[in-house]
Amino acid sequence: MSSRAEHGDPKRWPRGLRAVALLAAGAVTGLSFQPTAWWPLQTLGVAALVLLLDRRTGYRKRGFGAGYLFGLGLGAVSLNWLRVLVPGAGPAIAAALIAFEALFFGLLGMALVLVRRLPGWPVWMALCWGLCEWIYGRVPFGGFGWIRLVYAQVDSPLAGLLPFLGVSGVSVLAALVGTLLAWWLLRARRVRRLVAFVAVLAVLGGLGMAGKSYQVEPAAGTGSVTIGMVQGNVDGVGIGGMGRARSVTNNHFSETVNLMARARTGTVAMPDFVLWPENSTDIDPTTDFQTRQVVSAASQIAGVPILVGAVMEGPGPDERQTSALWWNPDQTITARYNKRNLVPFGEYIPFRNELLPLIPLLQLVGAQSIPGTEPGVIQGRLNDGSTIRVGDVICFELAYDRTVREAINGSEVLVVQSNNATYRRTPQIYQQFAITRVRAMEARREIVVATTNSVSGLIDRDGRVIEQTEELTSASNSYTIPRREALTPAMRWGGLVDLLINLGAIGALLAGIGVRLVTRRRTPAGPDRTTEPATEPAGNAARGRGSDLPLAE
Repeated sequence: MSSRAEHGDPKRWPRGLRAVALLAAGAVTGLSFQPTAWWPLQTLGVAALVLLLDRRTGYRKRGFGAGYLFGLGLGAVSLNWLRVLVPGAGPAIAAALIAFEALFFGLLGMALVLVRRLPGWPVWMALCWGLCEWIYGRVPFGGFGWIRLVYAQVDSPLAGLLPFLGVSGVSVLAALVGTLLAWWLLRARRVRRLVAFVAVLAVLGGLGMAGKSYQVEPAAGTGSVTIGMVQGNVDGVGIGGMGRARSVTNNHFSETVNLMARARTGTVAMPDFVLWPENSTDIDPTTDFQTRQVVSAASQIAGVPILVGAVMEGPGPDERQTSALWWNPDQTITARYNKRNLVPFGEYIPFRNELLPLIPLLQLVGAQSIPGTEPGVIQGRLNDGSTIRVGDVICFELAYDRTVREAINGSEVLVVQSNNATYRRTPQIYQQFAITRVRAMEARREIVVATTNSVSGLIDRDGRVIEQTEELTSASNSYTIPRREALTPAMRWGGLVDLLINLGAIGALLAGIGVRLVTRRRTPAGPDRTTEPATEPAGNAARGRGSDLPLAE
């Protein structure tokens, strides 16, 4: 019996119903991300997209449309927090950004249709998904890889494979589970397919569970370090979420005093250095006397270095940099890291000279941020005379594989400085914390997180949340973590994994194009034939098994 007979013929569905189904598939996938975190729904959403693809019409036409609608549904659920960016215009801006990001899923839909005739198509589809994530994580303007499948897998068995395959590899496996589910559903009555599907799930789940026991132990004699985390809190909402810049710095000064008072009375461990978040001062403390006095007073009271998140003037006129400064108690700054991955139209304006006269609203961005060029490894000196190499990742940089790998390579401890004040009480806060957990598992490193007023705390090397602060509060604590230098396979070979995924996907796409060209030459054109015929192995046709994919319209 053919799949059309077994499952109904989606080609007969009204076009509007199919569109709704594709939007729903994307929305279901979106629910796998934080804050709902229903990760099994991701498998259902991916499978639904595959089942709803139209295999009879051209891949450029129906494939793009199917992927685009799926992307719209996914973005509407998982990226709706973008609405808070600009008061009044936020919903319109969010809709535009979601519609733009959906274009990449339109291209993914084309790719999925193109490789579906190949033997082993679930594997090639999964690799194409990985290639799509690689692309939209890099273009345009550095990309925005915020909703990669892996970030919803933080509590699934697949997470155990992160130190081996990294973010990209586990994302492909997550897609593979979904495409294999679709492969089985197309022949749900065939026991062999069910057995094969269950076997793959068992193998992946078993490997994932085994991988969770893998650890990177610190080298003998490296010891540990105690980091004092400060979350100072801010006032204001929306794009003005940082409130009055001086009050934000004063809040972090006050909470540092609170932390050190508790440390000196033995309530918390005495820190070796103190971690302030990104934008703990929005005024350059090296040029503004009042800000410098506040930071200097904090470092003198602490008596230990402070890693200060600051907005620095320059390097040119009307330019700025988001930086981390190693501020010593003697008021010297001996190390600095400049944020590398900037948010377009949030921290800087592409084509600034051309766009500013046309869109006055962009004036809200302020001075043009300039990206750093060096990896986020800060070498600072502690009070006992020893040095420590701190890997620093600033806010959205968590979503960029190369930036994270380079921050970990050569560092001994890993910290995240973030300012999420604009996104208070939105899913963005918890999505970023989930990404941080993924990075901890990938590197098998503890991560200390300091934010201005959202979610700070400590994540252990297995991705478990040891402590998590509340939003919109002041908080501080000290965390003692081991120094680690060894790298996981994912940190060492992550770039190679990306290369293999992309080469596999490109090879599959070229093979898919070749199959289409051969099919087109062999198919006689007729006056009423406007689409390509469905093709399948001759043996399947003779046995009346139908095609591997249902027809959908």
